[in-house]
Amino acid sequence: MWQQLPDIGGEIFMNRIQQAFDHQKAFIGFLTAGDPYLDKTVDYILDLEEAGASLIEIGIPFSDPIAEGPTIQEANVRALKNKVTTDDVFEMVKKVRLKSQIPLCFMTYLNVVFHYGYERFFQKCQEIGIDGIILPDLPYEESHEVKDVCKQYGVTLISMIAPTSKDRVAMIAKEAEGFIYLVSSMGVTGTRDNESFASNLDEIIQYIKSVTDTPVAIGFGIKDAQQVKTFQQYADGVIVGSAIVNIIKEYGDQGDEALKQYVSSLTKV
Repeated sequence: MWQQLPDIGGEIFMNRIQQAFDHQKAFIGFLTAGDPYLDKTVDYILDLEEAGASLIEIGIPFSDPIAEGPTIQEANVRALKNKVTTDDVFEMVKKVRLKSQIPLCFMTYLNVVFHYGYERFFQKCQEIGIDGIILPDLPYEESHEVKDVCKQYGVTLISMIAPTSKDRVAMIAKEAEGFIYLVSSMGVTGTRDNESFASNLDEIIQYIKSVTDTPVAIGFGIKDAQQVKTFQQYADGVIVGSAIVNIIKEYGDQGDEALKQYVSSLTKV
């Protein structure tokens, strides 16, 4: 368990993300806040940590999550039916922070942050101990305005890289902080069979590492221990989302043991 760290204006947050990758392969789990309800999200975050997760992504529910496949879209719908708001998610994170100092990143969409107000949103993130944010619909070319506000409040803007041209990979990787989210294949989130992953992920990571020391984690579609083992051979971490959300969908608020068993099977490969 992490000890409570003093607020020294952002540096502790960067260190907390870095700690997730220090001397280990990181396992990053994703879930949607408010699915099935907010207090249970607190329990499930703690379950993920107990099962060996290094960092947790928390999805803020949004009505049009364009990067998500059906599994996470449905989780957003379930949360929104519970009338979960961004302020509700902030309050939920406060409850997590009473019990855990595991690195936490929000994953949401630019519209959510824009309408809340950049300054107000990231100041709140700093107050409650959010370490980073992932915005799948934020183009690199338009990211600097958001990144400047993130830096002001000690929140790391996590860069996403898709299997694309070397020039674009290098451009994004050189400025990346915290960790790089490498998308395993083109398309939306959702569990995948091995043949659906891009065939050159190892080459992409090798190229990324030639231009930056920022850790690289692979996400979008990873679901079983063999996939985790394969990707850990050349990535610094793996990200699992849809498979976790599917367990929550199946078990509702009774999924603690199933969730811990599943995540433990992936963190102990």
